[in-house]
Amino acid sequence: MMLKNRLEAGEKLAKLLKDYGGRDNIVYALPRGGVIVGEKVAEALKSPLDLVITRKIRHPLNPEYAIGAVAESGTMIINEEEVQHIDKNWFDEEVKRQKEEARRRRVLYLQGRNPISPKGKTAIIVDDGVATGFSIKLAVKELKSLGPKRIIIAIPVVPQDVADELKEGGDTVVAILIDNNYQGAVGAYYGDFSQVSDNEVREVMSRYSYS
Repeated sequence: MMLKNRLEAGEKLAKLLKDYGGRDNIVYALPRGGVIVGEKVAEALKSPLDLVITRKIRHPLNPEYAIGAVAESGTMIINEEEVQHIDKNWFDEEVKRQKEEARRRRVLYLQGRNPISPKGKTAIIVDDGVATGFSIKLAVKELKSLGPKRIIIAIPVVPQDVADELKEGGDTVVAILIDNNYQGAVGAYYGDFSQVSDNEVREVMSRYSYS
């Protein structure tokens, strides 16, 4: 399966989510790429759009390989086995850098807008794809702590084993493709997987001015 771009992914995902529309739902996108997908979902469902910001913690010798993720709050999910072999000072500094980047993004993208509380509502978490699953799992953990009625994880493509782990948490996974033979990178499933800029995210979020 090949998706043309994130806009097409959002449109296809929205069709799979058609039964979940309404103001009782909130779409939470993971920036940057997930915001492009998430806007299409929010438009189709006529639901509010907000952000849940997590940052990958990458291996010092292989930036493409995630060993965990950290949220603005400092909450983390990590691969304990990998982390124990990494210099603690480097790891602590990397966590600090990624927390600061998460906070920078919130300020830049939302311009002081208050987060939308998911309490008692259905939170639909959207990204442009999943590889290791650290970021999406942490997003789920962060939002669950805020008391949503239900969580739906909506992603264009996800490895079978990660989808199974997400479902084990009692959450609904909606995906265009759950791949048992994952191709190693989300970009392998897209014709155009070019990087999304800060300005593009800010422009999308500027269209959602409620608080």
